[in-house]
Amino acid sequence: MKLKKEEKRRRIHYRIRKRVSGTESTPRLCVFRSNKNIYCQLINDETGHTLVSASSREAGISVGNKSEVAAAVGKLIGQRAQEKNISNAVFDRSGYLYHGRVKALADGAREAGLKF
Repeated sequence: MKLKKEEKRRRIHYRIRKRVSGTESTPRLCVFRSNKNIYCQLINDETGHTLVSASSREAGISVGNKSEVAAAVGKLIGQRAQEKNISNAVFDRSGYLYHGRVKALADGAREAGLKF
């Protein structure tokens, strides 16, 4: 039986999460993308707390097409991480291909000084 796209992504996500885990010093940068928006969080998996979050739904983010918006969200989360003295992170692409909006968000976070 052929898997649906959502189920295939979920299986990939579980496979990634077996290996990727965030700590206080190097939190997990988790990405979720919907058809319209993109969301990201820095998560400490040891305590289960979100340290920093950013999304394209915040005011002043809509600058152009979806990839440009994702890059702006990446820069925003990088700036917020620097304010909380977080310089390293582990990237969790949540089963999405490292391409397009996900790659733009990662590049934006790197430009803002976040290392992963």
